[in-house]
Amino acid sequence: MENHRIPGAALGATIVADARAWALGVLVLGALFAGSSTLFVRLNELGPIASAFYRAFLALPALYLWMRIEGRRGAGRAVPARREYLLMGLAGLFFAGDLFFWHLAIMNTAVANATLLATLSPVYVTAILFLVFRERVRPLFLGGTALAVAGAGLLMGDSFAFRPDRLAGDAYGLVTGLFLAGYMVSVGRLRLGGGAGARIGTGTLMFWSTVVTAAVLFCLAWAAEDRLLAFTPFGWAMLVTLALVSHVAGQGLVALAMAHLPTAFASVGLIMEVVAAAVLGWVFLDEPLSALQWLGAAVVVCGVAVARRGSASSPRE
Repeated sequence: MENHRIPGAALGATIVADARAWALGVLVLGALFAGSSTLFVRLNELGPIASAFYRAFLALPALYLWMRIEGRRGAGRAVPARREYLLMGLAGLFFAGDLFFWHLAIMNTAVANATLLATLSPVYVTAILFLVFRERVRPLFLGGTALAVAGAGLLMGDSFAFRPDRLAGDAYGLVTGLFLAGYMVSVGRLRLGGGAGARIGTGTLMFWSTVVTAAVLFCLAWAAEDRLLAFTPFGWAMLVTLALVSHVAGQGLVALAMAHLPTAFASVGLIMEVVAAAVLGWVFLDEPLSALQWLGAAVVVCGVAVARRGSASSPRE
């Protein structure tokens, strides 16, 4: 009788491919949830930095519960190593900087400028991984990244323009991308290896990094904002939704996916946030999209698909 068992190497490759296909769906879903943050920030009653603080602070109970459930199931090590605590703190610090400068950019330049400049983070991530960690990048991946960024530019439409009085805000947008790149690389180092028990769990990573994010943003909000408490139940509902949807679901799913995807590709996948923000603005804020902007959304999706093919043979994960 013939032996139809799959060879070990082929089986391993099949499992990795299945895991990456699943993780890609999780990454896109996380990016869509994270992209909803613009909607909730605009609908709540507080300033942008106070909103960013509550996004992190109100997420902590859910993230703590996630961490405890994860610990009972044995997902990841129960007690992270000292280096991992340092990386989680660094990730939280980078994410606080990302939110802080993102909101400063929104206040000091056009939203289109802030959004597009922040989407340059995959360029920074790729450069960091190549220069610091010597990770090779395929030309197809670079082409997909360029395509996704170009699509984001089309999606911004005519509202993207440089003006002398907005240069400070544009600079904040660039800095936003740098902080987001630092966050992605830090999380990528924590998720390096994937697999059950190989690294710390997603809930643990999210909880401890968010503790740092909330602490930093509280200090910034206390210094910069006039009001730190919402006035109405609707205002609090928007803050809770921002925390649960954009942070717990959005950033949590992104961190979960990064256990199985190359960091550089995950940063490109996050450009889907721009698509989500535009579509939500069209549906809920009566901000119509032109045919060119819809084309831009399609180009972003195509760029992510091309980058996915270009990163398929990455040695990571």
